[in-house]
Amino acid sequence: MWKTAAEGFNAMGSEARLKVLRVLIRAGRPGLSVGDIQARTGIPASTLAHHLKALTAGGVIEQERIGRTTINRASYERLDALARFILAECCVDQGVVSEKETEHG
Repeated sequence: MWKTAAEGFNAMGSEARLKVLRVLIRAGRPGLSVGDIQARTGIPASTLAHHLKALTAGGVIEQERIGRTTINRASYERLDALARFILAECCVDQGVVSEKETEHG
């Protein structure tokens, strides 16, 4: 899971990609065409294509070709898995006193 998680988080590693992902999350399961994403984000088409490719490779979005249109959707299952991964050990060390703290009382 470490490698998969790293790939997913890496894919989201820029402000523009996070903006695209948020737009797709807001759009819900129907998703959006590239033109719709561009209109909502203001990201130029060539740059947007690069970001969509990275998000797809990282598994955080899915693309489906319908006729001549590519529909982009957030991969909610993958995003949920990433959230569960990063939060899996939340606060487990809270309240654990280190040996140094014990020695120095």
